[in-house]
Amino acid sequence: MGTIALGDNMQVLPGLRSRSVDLITIDPPFNTGHAQARTRLRTVRDPQGDRVGFGGRRYRTERLGRMAFADDFDDLPRFLEPRLREAHRLLAPHGSLFVHLDAREVHYVKVLLDGIFGRDCFQNEIIWAYDYGARSRSRWPAKHDNILWYSRHPTRFTFRYADIDRIPYLAPGLVGEEKARRGKTPTDVWWQTIVPTRGRERTGYPTQKPLAILRRIVRVHSNPGELVLDFFAGSGTAGEAAAREGRDFYLIDSQPEAVQVMARRLRFAEPVCVGFRPGR
Repeated sequence: MGTIALGDNMQVLPGLRSRSVDLITIDPPFNTGHAQARTRLRTVRDPQGDRVGFGGRRYRTERLGRMAFADDFDDLPRFLEPRLREAHRLLAPHGSLFVHLDAREVHYVKVLLDGIFGRDCFQNEIIWAYDYGARSRSRWPAKHDNILWYSRHPTRFTFRYADIDRIPYLAPGLVGEEKARRGKTPTDVWWQTIVPTRGRERTGYPTQKPLAILRRIVRVHSNPGELVLDFFAGSGTAGEAAAREGRDFYLIDSQPEAVQVMARRLRFAEPVCVGFRPGR
């Protein structure tokens, strides 16, 4: 069972029971100062089309729609503080919070989280590294995001080491055949490409994150049947990760477009929809 709720998270969160959530993962606005937008397109075979594909076949581009939101806060930590205090209240004693940020805001938000959770509850800063997109000619291209992990208790938290997905060694010949076959556990640097523009995973939502990143977090930091909360849910990746891993989920977003994307994406999980009627 899962829930998708349309509404301001500061109106929804106070109604949830204290210490009732096992894992919270959020991807708040990055405060880039401009609108985040994605245009959804599809291509159709057309001899007079504007694109040329494999074998010289021509295709016509059709625009399906556009989704956007403003990503501009004068003071992002001030905006986040009451929401992060709610997250602290909601977390179970063994629970964890993951906050997805970038280099512009991560240091401010980390200081804020130190004050709310305590510095001894900071567990990791995970670097999600990717290699896709434009290349700057005036500075080193920014190709990573930051994920802060805080636990509700300094030492008692869920960490299912045996469930970590292993990755290939970069130099398998140096570690021996058995280790190379088993693979290694990831470090705090996670190499994972962004959601491909034409991939099956793509929903068209502007800030969609890879399902592989969220599935790793859900699998390792919660137990089957537990509750995963995302109150900046966007395209619903955390919800799909939870559902695929046998967890419950509660997703909140204030954008009508977002909850409709989530409802379509998570139809297989038959979620309860609160505050809106899902489209076809």
